[in-house]
Amino acid sequence: MALQAADRAEQTSRAQKDERPEYVLEDQAGHLLRRAHQRHTAIFQATIGDDQLTPLQFAALMKLADVGETSQNLLGRLTAMDAATMQGVIKRLTARGLIERRPDDVDRRRLMLTLSKDGRKLVRDLSERGTAITDQTLDPLSAAERETFLKLLKRLSG
Repeated sequence: MALQAADRAEQTSRAQKDERPEYVLEDQAGHLLRRAHQRHTAIFQATIGDDQLTPLQFAALMKLADVGETSQNLLGRLTAMDAATMQGVIKRLTARGLIERRPDDVDRRRLMLTLSKDGRKLVRDLSERGTAITDQTLDPLSAAERETFLKLLKRLSG
């Protein structure tokens, strides 16, 4: 009888192993990227020092500082934001007085964006924090791993 019970236990164990899905959520790229993004966002919120500023708004400000006056459409492409998202980001940043909008001289339908005086000051104040956020996000990795990881992310981003 003990042998039959051990036999049944082994068969049950084998059956359970056979029934395990080959898809293990914790090993999937999308799940791991989402978890890493959640971690990065938490670090951003804890470090940035501006409760009203979102990562997307920060990206828009930093890219606008980088390229200077540009169209809303191009800024959206440069920051990988769709038109609706970009519109909301610009609306909030304008309401805070961080950017200025004006119609393009050539095409009045196109909005041109530039940092305001307050926007330029905020970018100067927060740029070091942005670097610290990246450093803290990548902290578990060695210098070589960081380089490889960022290279791979760039390839995945297209």
